[in-house]
Amino acid sequence: MFKELIFLFLFSHVAAGRWGKLCRGNPTNRVRGTDSYGSGAYGAPRDNGRHLGVDVICKEGSVIYAPFNGKLIRRANPYNNGNEIDNGVMLRGSGLCVKIFNFRPDRYSGQISKGQRLGTLLNVQAVFPEITSHVHIEMCDTSINPTPNL
Repeated sequence: MFKELIFLFLFSHVAAGRWGKLCRGNPTNRVRGTDSYGSGAYGAPRDNGRHLGVDVICKEGSVIYAPFNGKLIRRANPYNNGNEIDNGVMLRGSGLCVKIFNFRPDRYSGQISKGQRLGTLLNVQAVFPEITSHVHIEMCDTSINPTPNL
């Protein structure tokens, strides 16, 4: 009986699901550490408050993948200024809503499956010289930390 309960717990945890890898070359979704721009962790201090998402390390030009099954809702612009990295998407699925930034999406709408290609990482260092290149992901409700899903 104990073994069955353990299996059920583990299966339900996996089924509820951690997200798939976000970036080719970073299968563990390793988060950007501290560099001259601060930490890539959720809640890290920023000049204008705190970091509302999490930065997953990713090399410039790398493929970005959908972290879970869902629907691409619309284009999402983190800066609204048209700079080199002002691009991304809003994705909804499995009761979640996230925004993924710093990449050029292949498209901005339609169904998408976990692990399916979303697009390619833009040149983050063109805007933030010497920062560790990364894809930024945040919950639509920025009071929620996305890190446990990684």
